[in-house]
Order: sequence, then C-alpha cells, then structure tokens
Amino acid sequence: MPSDKSTKSTDTMFYIRKATTADIPLINHLAQQVFPETYKNILSSEQIAYMMDWMYSPESLRKQMEEEGHTYYIAYEECEAAGYVSIQPLEKDLFELQKIYVLPYYQKYHLGRQLFEQAVKAIRELHPEPCLMELRVNRHNPALGFYEHMGMKKLREDDCHIGNGYYMNDYIMGLDIR
Repeated sequence: MPSDKSTKSTDTMFYIRKATTADIPLINHLAQQVFPETYKNILSSEQIAYMMDWMYSPESLRKQMEEEGHTYYIAYEECEAAGYVSIQPLEKDLFELQKIYVLPYYQKYHLGRQLFEQAVKAIRELHPEPCLMELRVNRHNPALGFYEHMGMKKLREDDCHIGNGYYMNDYIMGLDIR
C-alpha cells in the first residue's frame, strides 16, 4: 500500500497517504460512518443529512479537491481505512483544517493526533514561512478538548448560515505554525 507516512500508536500501525479524486467514494463512505455519529447529539437528523450532502456528496468532494484546493489524507490500519483529514489554503499565511474525522473504533488509538500532525506537516511543506491554521468546530463538540490539547486556541465565535435555514455555530480555533 502506498504511504506518505507511517506511525505507531499502542499496537496499531497506521499509514497515512494523500488522497486523490479516485478516493472520493471512500471519503464519502467514511463520512457516512463518522459524521452522523459525531453530531447525533448536537444537530438534528435533518441538518446532518443536509450537511452530508453539502460537504460529502461526490460532486462536492470533487469540487473541493479540483477547484477549491482541499488536500485530503486518509489513514489506514493495515488495509482498512480508519479516518481522514483535509486542509485548504485560504489566504497567503492562512490555512484551514477543514475536516478531521476518525471512525469511532479507532479513536482510542490516538489516530486523531496523527491526522492532526499530518495536517500540520503538510501545511509546513506547502508553506515554510510562519502561518496560521484555523479550524471551525461546533461549540458543543466534545472534540474541543482535543483541539485545545493539540495547542489550538479559541480565536472567535461564528454563526454561519449554510443554507436551508441551518447554521454552523462554531468556535474558530487557531494554531500558529512555525
């Protein structure tokens, strides 16, 4: 299996590789497993369905990768996909950690940390100068503690209308990358 990076956590070996448009069905499949589970106690099932189509339909994923500059990485445990992360350049010295999700089974193996570190590494490779990585995170998401543990700070709050009467009620968190 091609791999950009392999890391070991506990007894589980993960391989993280850069995704291509050929991986769109896999990213969509992973999102169907993890996104609704992540937000089931935070958002209505209707909003989850709307957001799944908005962010994870094959058409949306293709547009993200081909037109909007998103770079996805997929983590594997042996041959099984276990999670993904994506980054996007927004401005000269500003990147966004767009998505970082780990299937529930693998969350106990510190894969989130490895994906986060992959995002930082990729940004450093794309932009060797100091810059800022931002992340939108729902204000009720239990992962807030994880992001703070990874060194991110709350910069501001944002209530962003995403269509169909729905809002993302987020903290914008930031991490200086040097």
